[in-house]
Amino acid sequence: MSYRVLLILFALICSCQPFVNEFPDEISVAKIYESVTKTPVSANTTPRVITWNIRFGSARFPFYGDSCGDKVIAKKDDIKENLDNIAAEIISIDPDIILLQEVDMFSKRSGYINQIQYLLDNTALNYGCYASIWQADFIPNYGLGRVDLGNAILSKYELRNPERIQLQLRTDQSALVQYFYLRRNILKVKIPNLNLYAINIHATAFATDDTKQKHIDKFIQVLADIDISGNRFVAGGDLNSLPPGAPVIDFCEHDMCTDENFHMENKEPYHKEGSYFNNFAGESEILQPLYASYIPGIPSQMMNNPEHLTHAPSTSNEQKGIKYDRKLDYLFTNTAEGWMTGSASTHQNLWPLSDHMPVSAVLNLTEE
Repeated sequence: MSYRVLLILFALICSCQPFVNEFPDEISVAKIYESVTKTPVSANTTPRVITWNIRFGSARFPFYGDSCGDKVIAKKDDIKENLDNIAAEIISIDPDIILLQEVDMFSKRSGYINQIQYLLDNTALNYGCYASIWQADFIPNYGLGRVDLGNAILSKYELRNPERIQLQLRTDQSALVQYFYLRRNILKVKIPNLNLYAINIHATAFATDDTKQKHIDKFIQVLADIDISGNRFVAGGDLNSLPPGAPVIDFCEHDMCTDENFHMENKEPYHKEGSYFNNFAGESEILQPLYASYIPGIPSQMMNNPEHLTHAPSTSNEQKGIKYDRKLDYLFTNTAEGWMTGSASTHQNLWPLSDHMPVSAVLNLTEE
């Protein structure tokens, strides 16, 4: 980093008005959105739920922060086309509730589009709420500029009492890097029409400390508090963690860029940095408490099947027989009857629209 850039960063940090929202409160109010035209809807005892990391509407754009990408700013027309394709798939799947991760709001890299409002106005979903994980007037890296990225919950039904629950910051970064880095959260909202809470999380990916464990532990705590209080929930998101008993836990070689080498004798580092790319040793059972306490959208006996892998990075190589490489995206519920038998699906056909595949299932609320 040049001396001039360091001076600019110092000036930004020391200015009276911070350029980065640090979200100092552990719990704060998330923002609510509504579609311009409401689609009539009645209470549904079998609501369909989706979780989907939409990668800020960039589809397979080789973004510099993912895998081996080298691009920063996508074309606005491309983002709109991608959002139209996402909206079309949402209409086709017809969810009542959708948990979204990596939603952009007025960010330079995605054409300054309000992606929540865009999806609400182009689908049958009527309400949305949003909690930012990365909100900055200016990010100096590679001309990224203004960015606002976060979690969202969209629904056909009215949303109330939205909460942004702050998650632990990484401790393996310098103070300067941490200042401009993501501040992840759990988004919680009540859906009165269904007497149901919806909970959405995007856990850390690249941390090399114990931050991911703390994120999962906090997620478990939030769900337990709802469960103990006698309320019901649907929860999920991009947990950036493997299911218990996953047959493969090391993806370093699969995720290598053309100028990298790993798993070589006397090679440092031996593993690619970050648990997202690295082997998942030490956290292979990190999600076991969720599976032990709640009902997963994808049944436990199917969770490690190839047809339920949800991640396909830019390094995916069909010629090598590798396209979808790991499961990172999940749904859970504590409802008495759980999910409708046979309703679970991992939509791997939507590979062109993101590096994550959506997971859907239908809740059975008929007994309550």
